[in-house]
Parts: sequence; C-alpha cells; structure tokens
Amino acid sequence: MQRRSFLKHTGLAGILAAGSAPAFAQAAPEVKWRLASSFPKSLDTIYGGAMTISERVASATNNKFQIQVFAGGEIVPPFGVVDAVQNATVQCCHTAPYYFFGKDPTFAFGCCLPFGFNSRQQNSWRYHGGGLALYNDFLKEYNIVSFPAGNTGAQMGGWFRKEIKSVADLKGLKMRIGGTGGLVLQALGAVPQQIPGGDIYPALEKGTIDAAEWVGPYDDEKLGFYKIAKFYYYPGWWEGGPELSLFVNTKAWADLPKDYQSILTAACYEANGDMLAKYDAVNPPALKRLIANGVKLQPFSNEIMAACYKASKEVYDGVAAKNEKFAKIYTPWKKYLSEQVEWFAVAENRFDNFMIAAERMSQKK
Repeated sequence: MQRRSFLKHTGLAGILAAGSAPAFAQAAPEVKWRLASSFPKSLDTIYGGAMTISERVASATNNKFQIQVFAGGEIVPPFGVVDAVQNATVQCCHTAPYYFFGKDPTFAFGCCLPFGFNSRQQNSWRYHGGGLALYNDFLKEYNIVSFPAGNTGAQMGGWFRKEIKSVADLKGLKMRIGGTGGLVLQALGAVPQQIPGGDIYPALEKGTIDAAEWVGPYDDEKLGFYKIAKFYYYPGWWEGGPELSLFVNTKAWADLPKDYQSILTAACYEANGDMLAKYDAVNPPALKRLIANGVKLQPFSNEIMAACYKASKEVYDGVAAKNEKFAKIYTPWKKYLSEQVEWFAVAENRFDNFMIAAERMSQKK
C-alpha cells in the first residue's frame, strides 16, 4: 500500500527525475579558488598549464570546483605568487619554483638545477624517487604543498647580441636568466638578472641586458627576441628538464574534500604531461621559422659547457655546506642523478644518437 501510494503521488516522471542526477553532483560542495600564474596569457603553453588544471577540475566536478586563473601581474606580481599562497591571498599559484631561490636555494629543486635531470628523469625523481616528499617537507614552513604541473623539456641557451666563443666572453655580460643558472654564470663573471617573461623584450631592446633566455623556439618567437638578438645558442644547460609546479596553500588543501583532492592531483598530472607533449609538437616548426628569419643557431662550445659544469658543482657544494635544507635534498638528488645518467647512457643515448645520424644521412640522399 505504501509503495502504491508513493507511485500515485509522485508518478514515474518524478522517480526518474530524482534518480537522474548523479549522487556526486547532488552531494558535491561548491568550491571557488583563485590561481595566480607567474606567466603572461600570450604564452599559451606555459600559461596554458594552469588553464589545463582549471578546465579539467571544473569538467570532472560538473563545475562544482572552479579555479579562476589570473595571469602574472593581474592580481599578484609574477614573482609574488609564493607570498600570496603562503599568506592565503590566493589558494594556489602556477610557477617555476626556481624563481624563488633568493628566498632559499632549496626552492630550485621543485623546478631544476643546472646540469640536472632531463624531463623524464625529473618526473622519475619526483614521483618515484622520493623527491616530491622531500620537497613538500621543505615547503611546510611556507604553508605550501606542491604538485608537478608542467615541463618544457630541455630549453634553449638564449639570445645574444654578439657571439659567445669562450668563457672570457661571459665576463660582464648582462643576461636575463632565471633560477640557479644565474649563480653559475655569476661565478664565471656574468651579471645575471631575473626579469619576468613579459618584461624581457623591452629590457633587451633598450640595452639594459645583453642577452636573454626564456624557454625555446615557440615561446621565444612569440616574444620576438629574434628581432633584436640574432645569435641563438643551445642547449640551456641550466634547464635540462624544468618543472612547473602548482603551489597550494596547506589549509586550502586540507579543507578540500578528498575527492576534489584526487581530481586536482590528477589534473596536475595531466598538465605535466600535456605541456611537454605540446612543446615537442610546436618547437620544431618554430625553430625552422626562426632560422628562415635570419637567426644564427649555434651550440655553446665544449669549453664553455665544461667551465659551467665545473662551476655548477662548486656552487652546489658551497650552498649545501651552508644550508641544511638544501643539503637534505641535494645529497639524494645527486645520487639519483648519477644513477639516471648511467641508465640513459645505455639505451636512450645510443638510440637517440643513432636516430640523429640516420635521419641526417637519409635527408642527404
């Protein structure tokens, strides 16, 4: 009787309507976050990592969890995003952690160190080598928890007004360079300057700097550096596999429902892989266009690379001797790097070198 009475008063349509909305959608709370990026909107790749996260989170939660992305300088200066997350001005930020080595050199481990991991090795270290746990332990004092959320792959060595033929040519060179790479160049007599991406072109144009590095052909072409400096060097030995990270305020993270935490973690993982794949797709044609525009593509000499490598090791050892937090990560990081290089020398290096030679030979035929 009770069942018949229920059907009579509600009807079949009412039952279907009540059961049509997923339980998740009915129970999920609405959460709105703000994300401060360190990058301009014009760079769809590197800024796009934050958009990938925002769009995936919204899609997976039926728009219940929304993350509004703000470009560098819109609500927070590009290099002010860590302070903003630490102080809960925003819930999260998307950035290159090595920008903040001035606060503590240990920040660089969340991005890259000169002559460090390539992108695959960085992911291995972070996800399976203990790197992420060590890094998040360091970030506790900043009220931050981090997630890998992008990678550019090995970057280019930058744009120079004149040729750099020897180590002596680095002396007095004013160069825009981010992170710990500047410490290495400084040891060799250069004058490093950290400038946000959107401000590099005018600094290069006015002669405030003599050289600048950013990412690679696709982004560099967008920023127009080739119009001012024609010498384009490679590789960016200071950025073999630089990671972009999502920094989240620890309280904001703790207050997030567990299912939302899982969704955000997965979105960051997607952004990490997607960014690298996109750069690998767009850089080759961009490099061809740059060369067609008169860019002079040149490798750093072995002399310069060897001197920078030696200086890098000396810088790390010096920092580790004075900074316990840096040393705590540097010691296992260095061991993992050695193991990774030994492994890559076996299969990857042989395969890559053969493919390069074979493709060049086939193109000559």
